[in-house]
Amino acid sequence: MSKQRTGIVIVLLLAGAPALTGPATATKHGLSAATARAAPARTVAAQRAHIASTAATAQPTDVPTGAVPRSKVQAGPKGARAAPLPADYAAIPDSERRAVQADLALLNDFDAGSVKDRDALTLAAAKAFQQRHGAKETGVLSPDERAMLDAAAKAPQQALGWRVFDDAATGARLGLPMKLLPQGGTSRIGSRWTSQGGQVQIETMRLREASLAALFDDLRKPARHREVEYSELKPDAFVIIGMQGLKEFITRVEASGAELRGITVAYDQATDGTMAAVALAVADTFQGFPDPNAGPPPGIRRSVDYGTAIVVSGRGDLIVPAQLTDDCQTITVAGLGHAERVATDPTNDLALLRLYGAPNLNPVALAGDSGPTDNLTLVGIADPLAQAGEAAVTRAPAQLTSRGVDPAPKLGFAGAAALDAQGRFAGMIGLAAPAMAGAGAVTQATLVAVDAIRAFLRAHGVVPAAGHAAIDQSVVRVICVRR
Repeated sequence: MSKQRTGIVIVLLLAGAPALTGPATATKHGLSAATARAAPARTVAAQRAHIASTAATAQPTDVPTGAVPRSKVQAGPKGARAAPLPADYAAIPDSERRAVQADLALLNDFDAGSVKDRDALTLAAAKAFQQRHGAKETGVLSPDERAMLDAAAKAPQQALGWRVFDDAATGARLGLPMKLLPQGGTSRIGSRWTSQGGQVQIETMRLREASLAALFDDLRKPARHREVEYSELKPDAFVIIGMQGLKEFITRVEASGAELRGITVAYDQATDGTMAAVALAVADTFQGFPDPNAGPPPGIRRSVDYGTAIVVSGRGDLIVPAQLTDDCQTITVAGLGHAERVATDPTNDLALLRLYGAPNLNPVALAGDSGPTDNLTLVGIADPLAQAGEAAVTRAPAQLTSRGVDPAPKLGFAGAAALDAQGRFAGMIGLAAPAMAGAGAVTQATLVAVDAIRAFLRAHGVVPAAGHAAIDQSVVRVICVRR
């Protein structure tokens, strides 16, 4: 990596560095870009004084009280080796381990301020969670336990305004506490967000033709005003935690070939009690190179979601899973136009959409009864990435078990129609968030029964259609675009 590029990364990743000057740094500290360009370079002493005054005026109220305070835990003896990981824990993909770690941190089970071995802390925290819920203390959460943890983490996430999305500047996927970060923008190599008073700063980066190991070494070198407390380099990622000036920071960078994508969260020491867990959750949620063909991990929402809607009336009424259309800025039915969400049934995960002026709609036949639903045929439209950009209606066999629909269908099949063995409409497919099991993520599909759909429609003045319309003509692609 060239010295120039390394310098750019250090500037943008280690937010708040005293020795930095220029428009980007000045703007970060409250100057307009025009003022920054016109101002002379500050001396090192002046920069130190400025940052000291910024830290002195930092207000803890800039951080919501929904996050959980913690206490600092010191590092273990230098040179100490981490104990080998249990085989069932080691088999869990790193991204899922980090997702669990983030939830545990927000619940105060995981000490986010510790610089000890992270996997050992995650195992211990997971065992504490299992003990509290009367489960066997294995450190590896079952699907049910993972669902319980995900549900428990919702309260602190809501207090923070937690939002997970795809960063347009880098292509990475990340979660951010949006109630903390009203100010956002772009940089030369990524995006940045700051809190109102500058106490919290988050930046992403993307570099092509770069070396992960070289950047890791550069960021760990001794430097004035910067102290590295913890660092770990893996073949495809690294993490560095430390102090930069008067801010604590955590940096995560991932590699795919010669491309690097990373994130740094920096926050004032005055907010350490609440921000340590939040910073860890942000870093753990970060996915530099998300798989477009795989479902997102627990808590993740894509910025553009594709699903299937079922036409239930000739006047433009459609049903979809409510979760699919949550927080949508716009909802579009491919080839037909904009749709409005007019009603929901959270208990059964149902939403009613309405298209206005859409011609030639063929509603599914809902008036009859379905037979046994052990064996199903799912009819839907897979995500464009799962079918090379196409929008074809496809079918997939499945079975209804005590745990849901098995196997879970492809991305895009949320909202697909389910037919019984005689080809009659049996219900709609919903996709739950993936749960973590010992060997990896388990995506769970559910069946919303036809009786629940009929009751929902009647409650909102939609008369279920009779007849025997071809089901392939009654399913359409729905697209949710979030902010």
